[in-house]
Amino acid sequence: ISPAMQQPALDALGIPATYERWHTPLEALPARIESLRAPDVLGANVTVPHKEHVCRLVDEISDLAMRAGAVNTISNLGGRLLGDNTDVYGLSRSLQTHFGTLSACQAVVLGAGGAARAAVLSLESVDAGRIAVLNRTIERAKRLRDDLAVASVVAVASESPEAVDSIRSADLLINATALGWKRGEQPLARALIELLPATALVVDITYRDTDLLEAARACGLRALDGLEMLVFQGARSLEIWTGAAAPVDIMMRAALAARAARS
Repeated sequence: ISPAMQQPALDALGIPATYERWHTPLEALPARIESLRAPDVLGANVTVPHKEHVCRLVDEISDLAMRAGAVNTISNLGGRLLGDNTDVYGLSRSLQTHFGTLSACQAVVLGAGGAARAAVLSLESVDAGRIAVLNRTIERAKRLRDDLAVASVVAVASESPEAVDSIRSADLLINATALGWKRGEQPLARALIELLPATALVVDITYRDTDLLEAARACGLRALDGLEMLVFQGARSLEIWTGAAAPVDIMMRAALAARAARS
């Protein structure tokens, strides 16, 4: 979807550039990153599974990307490559649009991988309250907590009474696991979804409807997919590359149309 929303934005800004999708196997990644040093390249986005690998292939990474352990935006500064992370901004902006004031909200994050790190940093940036990181392997959740050093994070084993208590009191639940990309996958049992407060917002960072979001709506809860996160992170990337304010409305309409066409 990124080319479908970035190209209209570049055109609207009058910037004579093309945004292309380059399929890149892992073994070809170093050469691909080196090619970004060319004088006619503004930069690039990086998607899974390469966001962690590129950290060691660029010349410098931002403090936020270092904390996230992932780079999704690379800018070419006269042949020197700077890695940044706009996923954190994209998620926090999307949450603020639909949730309003997130200060002191009680949040649950499912998973403890790279996406969960971005989710926690997004919640930190909006001053969320208690952030319960639920993961089947408690050691991974503890590692995330210790690595990010966010005071409000607590590590919780998914199959524990504390997990149930966290869900019961959650204002916001974010699925940051790989479960949900495919139909039939459910990162949280229906019985646990039913325990969420009636005012809770359920978020899946996948940019389409998932079984989790459908189950949340069936329980009368608000549900949000990751399309807006994609648009907002892309808008921030565009601003990094060009220095111009991104035409977010144009990008949002294009992304919605592209998703509809794909489905």
